[in-house]
Amino acid sequence: MKWLCFGAGAIGTYLGGSLALAGEELTFLEQPAALGELRSKGLRLDLRADKRRPSAETFILAPTSVRSCESLPEALEHGPFDAAVYALKSFDTAAAMDSMRPMAERMPPVVCFSNGVDNEALMKATLGEAKVIPATVTTAIGRRGPGDIVLERLRGVGISSKHPMSRRLLATANGALLNARAYSDPASMKWSKLLTNLIANPTSAILDMTASEVLNHPRIYQLEMAMLRECLAVMRALRIQVVDLPGTPVRALALAASLPAWASKPFLSKAAGAGRGGKMPSFHIDLHSGRGRSEVEYLHGAVARSGAAAGVSTPVNAFLTETLLALTRGEMRREEFARQPDKLLRAFHAGVHAA
Repeated sequence: MKWLCFGAGAIGTYLGGSLALAGEELTFLEQPAALGELRSKGLRLDLRADKRRPSAETFILAPTSVRSCESLPEALEHGPFDAAVYALKSFDTAAAMDSMRPMAERMPPVVCFSNGVDNEALMKATLGEAKVIPATVTTAIGRRGPGDIVLERLRGVGISSKHPMSRRLLATANGALLNARAYSDPASMKWSKLLTNLIANPTSAILDMTASEVLNHPRIYQLEMAMLRECLAVMRALRIQVVDLPGTPVRALALAASLPAWASKPFLSKAAGAGRGGKMPSFHIDLHSGRGRSEVEYLHGAVARSGAAAGVSTPVNAFLTETLLALTRGEMRREEFARQPDKLLRAFHAGVHAA
C-alpha cells in the first residue's frame, strides 16, 4: 500500500516507520522545522521492547527509503495514496482540515489515531464519511526527536471494522507488527481510549506534580475518581459501552472508579504510570513547554460538553478544563497552584458552591 503520514511525532513515526519496515511505501508530511532532520537522518526506531522482532537492534530507515514533504499539495503529487495515517494533536485538526478542504477529492481514506472523540466528526464534515476511519493507539511511545522514537510498552492499535477498507488495514497493520484489533463500535473504542487519557493528566499539569504524586494525595485522588465517574455517566447517557483496548483493560479501570480508594488506588496508580511509559502526562509537557495550547479542551472539555448536551453534570471535568486553559493562555500564572493541591481543591469547591 501507499501511505501518506501526517507528522513524524511519536505516534506518527512509530506507525509510519513500522509500516515502512514491513515494506509499505510511506510519504511523510511534516513542518519545515523538522523536515531537515528527516531528510538528512531518516527515521530511527528503537523497537527492542517488542520481543517479536527478529533483531534486538534499533532500526534505521535511510532518508531515501521514506519520502518527506512540507506541504500537502507537494505530498499529493506522489499519490494517489491508498490510506493516510493521522495522529496529530486534536488542537491541530481544524487547521489540518483547512489545508485538506481544497484537495478533499484527492485525499485517500484517513485513519484517525488522534486522542479525543471529536476529530472524526470534523474530518467527515470536510472529507466525507467514506474517507474517515476511526482508530486508537494504546502502545506507549517516547520521542527523542523528529523521526526518532523508542517503543516503551507494546500494546496495540484499534481500527473500526465499519469501513470497506477495514479488513485490508487490519491485515496490513498486523503485518507491520502493530498488534491491531477490529472494533465494531467506533464510538465505544474512542470513548474508552478517552477514559484512559483522563487520569492524572490536567491535575499533573496544574499542580506541577507527577502522576504518582497526584494519585498519592488522598483528596486529589477522590477528585480524580469523581472525574472518571463523570465520564462514565456521560457514556451511559449516550449509550456508549466501555470496551477493553489492546493491552489495556479499560473495563477494569471503569470498575475501579466505583470502588473505595483502598481497593482502586493500586490499580489506578499502576495504570497511570504504565500507560505513559516514563513520561510526564501530556498536558504537563504541553503546559510547561510553553506551547500555548492544550488538548484538555478536546478530552476533559469533550466530557463536559457532551455532559451538558446529555443533561449530565460534569463539574470536575469542566473545572479542570477551565483552569488548565487559563494557565495555558496566560490568564493565570503557571505557579498559581504549583504543588498546592489543597489550594486547587478549595478553588474547585468555591466554584461549585458559586454555581
